[in-house]
Amino acid sequence: MELERQLQILIDDAAKHGIAPVVIERAIAPVLNLFARQLKHLEYYILQNLDEQWVLFTISDRQQVKPDRQVIYAFPTLQDAGNFQGSKDPSILATAIPVTHILFQLISLKPVESIIFLEQPGNLNAGTRVERNTLQNSIQQQIQNLNNTPSNIA
Repeated sequence: MELERQLQILIDDAAKHGIAPVVIERAIAPVLNLFARQLKHLEYYILQNLDEQWVLFTISDRQQVKPDRQVIYAFPTLQDAGNFQGSKDPSILATAIPVTHILFQLISLKPVESIIFLEQPGNLNAGTRVERNTLQNSIQQQIQNLNNTPSNIA
């Protein structure tokens, strides 16, 4: 599904998320679009449990410099998701989710530090990290820019 269609679905479903459609359309969607265009795929596979909750992984810093971080992995193919650590558990399923919807969910996932988008099929060792704080700050900046824009530009 193309990015524009993904974003329109988020706008249309705004009320389900308790957000005014205009906020998604003018503040959130442009930021999601910008982040999504930096990624290689229109959808990714996310590991979920039977209750459809996303599976979190803990990343530890080997030098103990940074505290442990909770992340979610987004896989480019169903096969990659199936080959990932711990995904052999029959209570864990991989579900294809549009990239903008993944980014939108990240905004509200408080325990999650970032989502790691694995871009190359067959390569589970390198990916693109999108941090929740960076995404949230970008959306806040967009909202602030909209609030500072004069309403009647002549």
